[in-house]
Amino acid sequence: MKVLVVGSGGREHALSWKIGSSPLVDEVFCAPGNGGIAADAICVDIPAEDIASLKKFAKDNAIELTVVGPEAPLVAGIVDAFQAEGLPVFGPVRRGAMLEGSKIFSKELMEKACIPTAACGVFTDAEEARAYARKAPFPTVVKADGLAAGKGVIVTGCADEACTAIDEILVRKAFGSAGASIVVEERLVGEEASFIAICDGEHIVPLASSQDHKPAFDGDEGPNTGGMGACSPAPVLSGDAYGRVLDTILYPLVGALKKQGITYRGVLYAGLMITDRGPYVLEFNARMGDPETQPLLMRLKSDLVPVLYEVAKGGSIKGMELAWENGPSVCVVMASGGYPGPYEKGRVITGLADAGRVEGVKVFHAGTRLQDDRVVTSGGRVLGVTAQAPDLEAAMGRAYRAAGLISFEGAHYRKDIGHKALRRLS
Repeated sequence: MKVLVVGSGGREHALSWKIGSSPLVDEVFCAPGNGGIAADAICVDIPAEDIASLKKFAKDNAIELTVVGPEAPLVAGIVDAFQAEGLPVFGPVRRGAMLEGSKIFSKELMEKACIPTAACGVFTDAEEARAYARKAPFPTVVKADGLAAGKGVIVTGCADEACTAIDEILVRKAFGSAGASIVVEERLVGEEASFIAICDGEHIVPLASSQDHKPAFDGDEGPNTGGMGACSPAPVLSGDAYGRVLDTILYPLVGALKKQGITYRGVLYAGLMITDRGPYVLEFNARMGDPETQPLLMRLKSDLVPVLYEVAKGGSIKGMELAWENGPSVCVVMASGGYPGPYEKGRVITGLADAGRVEGVKVFHAGTRLQDDRVVTSGGRVLGVTAQAPDLEAAMGRAYRAAGLISFEGAHYRKDIGHKALRRLS
């Protein structure tokens, strides 16, 4: 089987690597790929948003399965375009991808399905939004409606901060057209976790639990990022809570989408806050998480391809299961100096080979490219140093040992990835 992975980040590197290990797969292509993916797949110089060229490549090269990594091409309708040509493709159609493409659509769907989520108001007018924030009997979170690379969320602690965030998004257009509409919602209290599953439109195969770390600095301080690291499993998502997510969130969501005429086939990602009242939904995504995919696939014992292919060709995943290593895994994201703000590119990366020799470690590339015979930085999140071990403390030790062997000018990373899970375990 020939497989095409669409995207260029750490998630796509992990997918290319895992898919390439399947005995069903002969060749893996990745478009456009990056400097590290080139070691695990054949990189194709086609941007992830160039749907016409990707479709032509898939037809010309007899691609039997296309797996779409990032959200932008899903929202742009890549799955619809491929399906129109009879090309098997894994991911939701454009209308389904609006679950991530519009937070307002997502909120309305949750309300109809009685899915637990924060109270909110929806606004296009800044003064109305400010008035809501001032009157709200709770601290708020301000979210851009559209896609903002995981950074369109501003957590606030008081009404004044909320008003500043509203102006930042609606007036100063910090996230461009993604912020033409906003959601101002209750700031939930608890511990975050990620619940990722694969859906065939009716049945769900859940992945192991995981926990992202979005703020830029230790102790969950600083601005939100696309994710500075992740671990799996997430102890906060216990067996009881895990079942509640399926019963009260994911299956009701699939039913609500059906009522809208949407057969949802692809990844369902629920970003959760585990409160003292149980799991509440912070957001839904229409694709695998980044960086959660990296530690998840490090733990995955099963062949992922049969599940992806069954969904892509319109089949059923009823009764299918995925098996996981008992030992946890940790991913530490190494970022460019200044990220999530402005940063410089082209910094030479050293120590990759030494890091890759640490037991249980795989270094996934996110924002890199090859320049002559060197790997250089080309993005905000540069590497996802990922380790798996028999216990969480050992996995953290391996990941940080490997990260310490890698260097590039301006590199920074959080030193506390996995600490919340470790505290809960102990």
